[in-house]
Amino acid sequence: MSPGRTLFEAGRSRIGVFRTRFAAIAGAVLLSLVAIAFARCGEWAQQQFLRLYYAYHWAPAVVTPSIFAATALITRRWFPEARGSGIPQVMAAGHNPARGGTGPLVSLPTAAAKFLGTLAMLLAGGSAGREGPTVQISAAVVAAVHRWLRVPITTGVIIAGGAAGVAAAFNTPLAGVAFAIEELASAFEQRVAAYVMAAVMISGLVSLGLYGDYVYFGVVTQSMPLKSMLMVAPVAGVLGGIAGGLFSRALIAQAWSYWPVFGKLRAHPLLLALGCGAIVAATGLATDGLSWGTGYETTRALLSGQTAPATFGIAKFVATLATAMSGAPGGIFAPSLSVGAGMGQLVAMLFPGNAPGAIVLLGMIGYFTGVVRAPLTAVIIMMEMTDDRMMILPLFATALIADWVSALICRHKLYHALSRQFRQPGVV
Repeated sequence: MSPGRTLFEAGRSRIGVFRTRFAAIAGAVLLSLVAIAFARCGEWAQQQFLRLYYAYHWAPAVVTPSIFAATALITRRWFPEARGSGIPQVMAAGHNPARGGTGPLVSLPTAAAKFLGTLAMLLAGGSAGREGPTVQISAAVVAAVHRWLRVPITTGVIIAGGAAGVAAAFNTPLAGVAFAIEELASAFEQRVAAYVMAAVMISGLVSLGLYGDYVYFGVVTQSMPLKSMLMVAPVAGVLGGIAGGLFSRALIAQAWSYWPVFGKLRAHPLLLALGCGAIVAATGLATDGLSWGTGYETTRALLSGQTAPATFGIAKFVATLATAMSGAPGGIFAPSLSVGAGMGQLVAMLFPGNAPGAIVLLGMIGYFTGVVRAPLTAVIIMMEMTDDRMMILPLFATALIADWVSALICRHKLYHALSRQFRQPGVV
């Protein structure tokens, strides 16, 4: 080989490395901007719905089912890959990046439909979160940047985009990395790990610069004596595992069960969405709006030691399950934390004299782990969202118990089971 050809090949290799790194940096910056815009639009949508409710008390009885049905219809007809959480789609794309990275699972039209569809659900009072949708939107943004720069889209690219989405949505960089390890990556490699950490770090810096150094639920400093921990953690873990396992089993059954009732639900998606919207509207009206939206404000109040109606956790569970089963876009992360907070308040009533905020925290991690079956991610998310390091041992204990109990009720992990809907034939 001639010296000139060797220099040419070396130069082309350097250009390729530069384009790959530039694509990673540009994608992480862009997804952070989109995640921030998504968060602010989501807050605006919830505020508009509450304004409608306070001005016209019975309006949700008509508005909520109508928007649920319209959003589900549009999604299923024109953007079927945008339905639901978004995390299963990213997992499915990661299994076959050659097709998933250029197909509709993480395409910009799907991301736009996910963005607008989730906002529509929040405008309707749906108990939906933006964190799961942010994962799919972020993966789509990163994949688009790589396509524009003609950089190959690998599993690591898709996983890094989704993980950075978790970090940007919650302002929890470590949780983004943990979520990539536990959920998004079925075969985690060192090369993927470096990509994930770089994307998470960059998106975190952009979010920090534009949004400031905020803690998602505010700083919560709680402590729990060993004796109390040994009593409360098993209760919160068992209850969270049971409730979370039942929630996951219901969603998986809707997607895959051969029972006639679930077959009929799948055969009439428009009527299903309309009925789910009616349930969400009725639950909200019965609780004076407590079950609508993400439940962020009520959850934050419970963590600070305040109280909410005892029906909050149950109402939020019903509204979240109905929203998730509607087939419209929307995540379950934030609503699941709210359900757990409501459960934690009920557990706190059984143990008077202990810090109620600490028990609420255990209720949150118990139920959240029961749903997503990712205990390490759950612990890191809770620590980063509350800036609380004193509760790490009871958090781990509760999460491990909840994971074990949930597995007894629902053998399959929720996101893994739902991702099968979006995989190409022959991909396992």
